[in-house]
Amino acid sequence: MKENALMSIEEAKRLEVMKRMDKNILTMRRASEELGVSVRQAKRIRKRYLTAGEVGLISKKRGQTSNRKTADSIRERVIDLLTTTYQNFGPTLASEKLAERDQIKLSAETLRKWMIEIGAHRPKRRKVGRVHQRRTRRSRFGELLQGDGSPHAWFDDREEKCNLVQFVDDATGQTTVAKFVRTETTEGYLAILEEHLERHGKPLAIYVDKHTIFRVNREELKKGVGITRVGRALKELGIELICANSPQAKGRVERRNGVFQDRLIKEMRLRGISNMDAGNAFLPEFLGQFNNRFGVNPANPEDAHRPLSSHENLKRIFSKQETRVLSKDLTFQYRGILYMINTKTPNRLKHACVAVIHEKNEPMRIEYKGVELQYKKWSETTYERPQVCDSKEMEVARLGIKKPAKPAKYHPWR
Repeated sequence: MKENALMSIEEAKRLEVMKRMDKNILTMRRASEELGVSVRQAKRIRKRYLTAGEVGLISKKRGQTSNRKTADSIRERVIDLLTTTYQNFGPTLASEKLAERDQIKLSAETLRKWMIEIGAHRPKRRKVGRVHQRRTRRSRFGELLQGDGSPHAWFDDREEKCNLVQFVDDATGQTTVAKFVRTETTEGYLAILEEHLERHGKPLAIYVDKHTIFRVNREELKKGVGITRVGRALKELGIELICANSPQAKGRVERRNGVFQDRLIKEMRLRGISNMDAGNAFLPEFLGQFNNRFGVNPANPEDAHRPLSSHENLKRIFSKQETRVLSKDLTFQYRGILYMINTKTPNRLKHACVAVIHEKNEPMRIEYKGVELQYKKWSETTYERPQVCDSKEMEVARLGIKKPAKPAKYHPWR
């Protein structure tokens, strides 16, 4: 056999069978069974072995150009598109867009190899981490919604960084609602929750992280005293609030954020969408196509959503509500403004605890035990308001603040 001729494992197995036939250990039929070929094919292999020896068992196609090789002209055109129109696209999405927009059908694996060769794609190194076993999907649509916000440069450098807030149904994997907001705030979550309630009804539970939007995290209030605005709204609607202990626990929405950071950004780039308003207008179309393609059928076709009751006023439930204690002259301060209660029975309200209610697009209301009170503005003091910032982005907001010097090793303060 030639020195540069190499055998595959399958060819080496054929050589071993041929040598056993030389010793009359195997018959032709028995040899065909061991090789997994027909008797006629076994005869052809035997003939090549007797004619050319061991080299005759090596495939003649080895080292030759494949008949299925993509033409060089197509490869050059695809590489040009990958470096211009589809820059930063992943192999899978690039394969879909080439077939959809340019009528070039190539497998994702072929594109992956080409992109690695030209330095447009870096294969990910698999991390060795903690094992998180999968949880069985809920059986019905509406049993559990997973919610999360994803801060990202959704419009590349065409606009400032913003957040995409979304709800993903656990049973079907569909994104029911999503919205671009400037920061991850209570108003953003209440807006998409209201949209979901109007479209589908009330889900049984919502699965989110331990953001202060959803629960009170201060040590002195962990015994159950105190509730956030979102937590109060969910409680009044009869929706269970579940706070995850890790991102992996609500992995369905976390993975969806990663998929959207790839697919949604590329779709908006191809359409020239460059701001949040245009992005929010495009989201329903994108979600419809995405859910139709990647959504799954629930194990139980029954819808677990419950309709809103006639007495459930969403404007009242989603309103801002704070409590104030009246002074002896029936005044209280709220946001730098002093208010006075107008009543014919002032003695009954002295030092009473009243509720300050702000409904959307409505004037402020003052209630005491469910009864609305009349009030008037007494005086106003303007205070400098601090910058409103998402707690997840506090580190970014503090970049301009000089970091305090670290004491020396043997400093008295240490």
